[in-house]
Amino acid sequence: MPSNREHIEEAPSSLAVAAGEFLDYLAVERGLARNTIAAYRRDLTTYCAYLERTGIASFEDVSRRVVEDFIADRRDGGYSDASVERALAAVKGLHAFLVRDGAVAQNPTAALRLPKKAERLPECLSVEDVSALLDQDFPDGEMGLRDRAILEVLYGCGLRVSELVGLDVSDIHVDDGFVLVRGKGSKERLAPLVGSAARALTRYICDGRRLLAAHARGTETPAVFLNKNGGRLSRQGVHVICERYGRQVGLVGLHPHTLRHSFATHMLAGGADLRVLQEILGHADISTTQVYTHVDRTQLTEVYLAAHPLAHR
Repeated sequence: MPSNREHIEEAPSSLAVAAGEFLDYLAVERGLARNTIAAYRRDLTTYCAYLERTGIASFEDVSRRVVEDFIADRRDGGYSDASVERALAAVKGLHAFLVRDGAVAQNPTAALRLPKKAERLPECLSVEDVSALLDQDFPDGEMGLRDRAILEVLYGCGLRVSELVGLDVSDIHVDDGFVLVRGKGSKERLAPLVGSAARALTRYICDGRRLLAAHARGTETPAVFLNKNGGRLSRQGVHVICERYGRQVGLVGLHPHTLRHSFATHMLAGGADLRVLQEILGHADISTTQVYTHVDRTQLTEVYLAAHPLAHR
C-alpha cells in the first residue's frame, strides 16, 4: 500500500516527507476515517505548494504570518468557511505534530484560532405557515391520524425528531398535560402537551395506533408512533412525512427541526421566559437557546422598519 507521503508530489521533498508522516500518523495511530485523511491530504498538498511558491523549503522557516497569509489566500479563493476551517485544522495539526516529533522547535500556529463560522440563524416558519400545515386535510384512517399527530407534536411540544420517534405510550400523560421526553444523553425532561397537539395525539392513540399495532409481527412495540408494519417509526419516516405535507401547502423541503425552531421562536415572540424555554427544549446550555432571541430581534427590526414613521429618513 503506498504511503500517504507519496500523494504530496508537487511540494518540495522535505515538506512532502514531513506532511506524509503526519498523514500516516493520523491514519495508523489516530485511526481517522479515510475521507478525513483524504481531505487533509488535499489541504496539506495545497499548503505545501503555497509554501513552495513563497520560497519556503522547511517547516522550521514557517511563521505565524505565513500561515495567516495562507488562510487569507484560501478565503480570497472563494472557499467556504467550512473548507477554510478544515484547512487550518490540518495545518495546525501538522505543526503540532512536528513539534511533538522534535522536527521543529516552534509551532507558529499555536496561538491561531479556527475562523469563526458565520452565524446561521435557524429556519423558521411564520405562524400562518404553521396554521396552513396543520389545518390542511389529512387522509382518512390510521395513517392520516398518525401523520397529523406527528406534525402537531413536533410543533406543539418542540421535540427533536429523535425524541419524537423514541416516545413510548407510557410517556404520554394527556390528563396531566405533559409528555416525558428522553433527550440527548438520555436526560429526561417534561414537555407541555396541551391544545391541538394533545387532541391530535389522543385521537391517534385511541383510534389509529391500535390499527397499526395490529400489523406487528411478534411482540408489540411500546412505541407511540408506528409504521405501516406495526414497528417503531424511524427518523427517516418522519422526514418523509414532513416533506410530503409541507409540499402540499407550498413549504418545499420542510424539515422536522424547522417545526422545533418555529415552536421556540413563536414561544419567545409570545413572551415566554428564556430559562423556561431552555428547559422545554432540553438545552444543556442557555447559549443554545439564545440563538432564538436573534431571530426575534430580526423580526422586531422588520416590524420597526415597516411601522416607524422616521425609520427611513
